[in-house]
Amino acid sequence: MKLFDVYPLFDVNIVKGKGCKVWDDKGQEYLDLYGGHAVISIGHSHPHYIEKVSEQVSKLGFYSNSVINKLQAELAECLGKACGYDDYQLFLINSGAEANENALKLASFTNGRTRVLSCEKAFHGRTSLAVEVTNNPKIIAPINDNSHVTYLPMNDLAAWETELAKGDVCAVILECIQGVGGIKLATKEFAQGLAAACKKYGTILICDEIQCGYGRSGKFFAHQWLDIRPDIITVAKGIANGFPMGAVLISPEFKPVYGQLGTTFGGNHLACAAALAVLDVFEEENLVENANIVGSYLIEQLKELQKTEQHIVEVRGRGLMIGIDLDIPHKDVRQPLIYQEHCFTGCAGTNILRLLPPLCLTKQDADDFIMRMKRVLE
Repeated sequence: MKLFDVYPLFDVNIVKGKGCKVWDDKGQEYLDLYGGHAVISIGHSHPHYIEKVSEQVSKLGFYSNSVINKLQAELAECLGKACGYDDYQLFLINSGAEANENALKLASFTNGRTRVLSCEKAFHGRTSLAVEVTNNPKIIAPINDNSHVTYLPMNDLAAWETELAKGDVCAVILECIQGVGGIKLATKEFAQGLAAACKKYGTILICDEIQCGYGRSGKFFAHQWLDIRPDIITVAKGIANGFPMGAVLISPEFKPVYGQLGTTFGGNHLACAAALAVLDVFEEENLVENANIVGSYLIEQLKELQKTEQHIVEVRGRGLMIGIDLDIPHKDVRQPLIYQEHCFTGCAGTNILRLLPPLCLTKQDADDFIMRMKRVLE
C-alpha cells in the first residue's frame, strides 16, 4: 500500500523541533515561521507540555465520554478564565472542521433555519457543512453543494444587512482575520454593525477563531479587537499544540439537548492534558502579549523592508498572523526560503506569504527572518 497522493510535498523530512526551530533528518536547522499551519502555539517540544502529556498517558490515554472526565471540567474553567468567556459552555471535539460543523448544526437546531452567510474567500474546513461555507468551488463536491450559503464581501456591511433583513438566515460565520483568504481583517465598524444586525433579525453569529484565535492576534480571540461578543466561537489548531483537538464555545443562551451533538474521541484525557499544558504556558510566559509585541515589531520591520524591496506590495495582519502580498508568485520566494535560507512559511492564493509562527517567537527570530527574506528578494 502507498499513500493517497493528496499534498504536494517539499522534499524535507522534519524529525525534531524546539521552540521556533525544527530539524530535518540530515541535521539541518530551520526557522519555523509556519508553526505547522498555526498549530504550534507554545513552541515545539516545550518541557512543560512534554511532562504533562507524558504524565497523563502513563495514567490513562482515553476512555468514553459516557463517564466523568474531570480534565474536561478543569479545561472549561481554565479556558473561560484565560479568554474572558467564563459564562460560556464548552463542547470538545477533534478538529476545526468539526468545530464549525457542530456550530452550524447547533445554530440550525436552535432557530430552525437553513440559510448561512459566509465571506468571499472564506475557509472553514472540509467536512460537509464546513466545506459548504468555504468559498472555494474546487473543494466542494457535488454532494456538499446544497445551496444553503450566500457569500458576501468582507467589510461590505450594507450587503450583509440586506441579506439579514430577509429574516431567513440561520447563521453568519466569520473569520475576523481571514487565513486562507489572504490575511484580510474585518473592520470594527463592519463587525459591530454585523453583530447588531444578527441580533436584530434572530441570526446566530459564529466567529471562526480556528486560525486567528488562541492568542495569535495578540488578544486571546481576534474578535476581541473589534469589541463584539459572538453567540458561538470555534477553536482548534493552537488549542493543544499539535494534539488533535477542537472546541465550540457556546453562549449561555443555548440550552443543551441530549443526543443532538456527540463525539467519540473529543475531549479525551490526553487531549485535555495537552490543552491544559498550553494554557499553563500561555500564563507563565505571557504568550498572548508576546504575540502582540513581537508581531507588531515583525510587521513594522516588514514594512521597512517593503520600502527597499520592490516585490513586496503590502504587509498586513495582526499579532503573529501576517500576510506579505507579493507581485510575484509566492513559490518564487517560498521555495528559496526553504531550500536556501532554511525557513518555513505558509502561503495563500498565488502571491501571498503567510506567517504563522509559534507564539514564543522572539524579536531576534523576527530579525533573523527579515535577513533571510531580504537575501531571497535580492
